[in-house]
Amino acid sequence: MPLITITSDIGSQDFLIGAIKGQLLQCNNNFNLVDITHNLLPFNYPQAAYVCRNAIKNFPAGTFHLILVNLFDEKPDHLLLALHNGHYIACADNGLLTMILEEVPQQVTSLQFQNNQQKNTIYCTAVFADAFNAICNGKKIEELGDASVSIRVKNPLRPLLGANYIEGQIIYVDSFENVIVNIHKDEFEEHRKGRRFTIAFKRDEVIDRISETYADVHEGEKLALFNSAGYLEIAINKGNAAGLLGLEAFSQKQLQQSKYMNSRLFYQTVKVYFE
Repeated sequence: MPLITITSDIGSQDFLIGAIKGQLLQCNNNFNLVDITHNLLPFNYPQAAYVCRNAIKNFPAGTFHLILVNLFDEKPDHLLLALHNGHYIACADNGLLTMILEEVPQQVTSLQFQNNQQKNTIYCTAVFADAFNAICNGKKIEELGDASVSIRVKNPLRPLLGANYIEGQIIYVDSFENVIVNIHKDEFEEHRKGRRFTIAFKRDEVIDRISETYADVHEGEKLALFNSAGYLEIAINKGNAAGLLGLEAFSQKQLQQSKYMNSRLFYQTVKVYFE
């Protein structure tokens, strides 16, 4: 059965998630639907990219990934369907695709809207569903639309590298209020070169070692570890790091709001110093 993951910023309080699934099943009742999350923060591209990237890579090749995030950032006349490393990714042409992949997709085509249709989430889902079904019936991605489309590009939020430091941003706060920083273990170790380090945030909060589990420290103590996706995580054993340490996630919207960004970055920045 064709496997479809669904990720959105819609929430779960009204009918929309059920209606989206209904549209998919109307098109092909053999679709196997898997929810990733519907609680992404609106307009928070770094968070959406982090969640989608690390969910997608755990599914088998050939999976369809329906990403309904900020569909109407601008008035659209098309949607995107990409094929990258064996995965089909369906999303709006809002720049999120390149943030998820951290590169330009290997193949991408635009799915055009019909002029006489109301542009809403249900209609977008129907457009994607038809494309998924066509591929299941043997069509190639380039046969479904304009394969020469020029897509919007947003660069992924990358840490700032210096000779003796890495400066990262908090990109996600999970349900336990652990905070995830956009510093990957591979990047950390490559830049570290075996040196001692100090992880610093806020004015006087520091950590000087990487733990393997939360239980490596006493209850109520702060710690740093690399999570299952390989990203740096700041946590408190049996506590809420974001709330207790006064940390919060960076939002892409801040890039266009410099005054707001300067006032909030203090609570969203984690810096690793090497000695």
